[in-house]
Amino acid sequence: MMNNSVIKINKLSSQWETSDPFIFCAHHKDAYPKGNDEMGPNASLAGRIIGNDFRGIDGFNMYHGDNIPGFPQHPHRGFETVTIVLEGYVDHADSAGATGRYGAGDVQWLTAGRGCNHTEMFPLINKEKNNPLELFQIWVNLPKKDKFVEPHYKMLWAEDIPVIQSRNEKGKTSTIKLISGSYNGTRSLDSSPNSWASNRNNNVGIWIIHMEPEASIELPKVSSTLNRTVYFYEGDKINIEETSVEVYHSVKLAGDEIVEIKNGTKESCLLLLEGEPIGEPVVSYGPFVMTTDKEIKDAFDDYRSTGFGGWPWERDDFVHPREKGRFAQYPNGKIEYR
Repeated sequence: MMNNSVIKINKLSSQWETSDPFIFCAHHKDAYPKGNDEMGPNASLAGRIIGNDFRGIDGFNMYHGDNIPGFPQHPHRGFETVTIVLEGYVDHADSAGATGRYGAGDVQWLTAGRGCNHTEMFPLINKEKNNPLELFQIWVNLPKKDKFVEPHYKMLWAEDIPVIQSRNEKGKTSTIKLISGSYNGTRSLDSSPNSWASNRNNNVGIWIIHMEPEASIELPKVSSTLNRTVYFYEGDKINIEETSVEVYHSVKLAGDEIVEIKNGTKESCLLLLEGEPIGEPVVSYGPFVMTTDKEIKDAFDDYRSTGFGGWPWERDDFVHPREKGRFAQYPNGKIEYR
């Protein structure tokens, strides 16, 4: 029987149900093999629908990539993408001239705003060993007043993201990677400036939680209007108050109560998404998220006529040389290396 803290439990599919201010969440976990000379899979691609490969043959997908897995040039308008890379690498390029390679714990925060084209390719840079990839992509809505802001690209580097450890009475540790929000007095790095998350009063929380066997953690009381969901994506079982939850389920929780999560006998990993709702109509079609049908039509018309600034790169599935390390180059020419 569910208690007052647990509102709803869902089994997870390939695209996870979210609540306002979040629109969408996808968990990509691919067992890519060794890379070939072009940084694609050094393996047969027979039997795949190349250009639209989502069936997980041999434990991995090519997605919309032809030779290199990933998502070649595509547009967005009206929201933000937050891409959390737990393992592997992503090559980014966009219509504003920004580019980079990130992975191994890095997070990219991209505000599409009035319109942005970008690529998200997964180069298989290792030729001598396998190239496993695991990442989350989260779509965060923008309120109507901010849907036409200038696109903005920001990196949250793994070395800078706050990591908090908490031990229970048994000495078992829970570790929180704090991508957005706060916990026990520790605040996250800042989001993109026009994000719903940039106003701390909106209580936008994005956490990756790792729990040792028999560890426990308390989610703080925030507000009665908070939308809070925990996604249990790795492990066996957890208990939330008196409710047992099996792996690969989401749990919608009350935001105005202290909620205790207790882990079972195996290591567990969870994603927490929470925030105050924007509370506006959401009309989405493909890569555009607006507030009216007319705005969706206008988005398609604008993209056809302007290309959202065009595409300054020589290929739609742009990737960097194999030997390139983690870096970000911004539209103003500034370059960060990691």
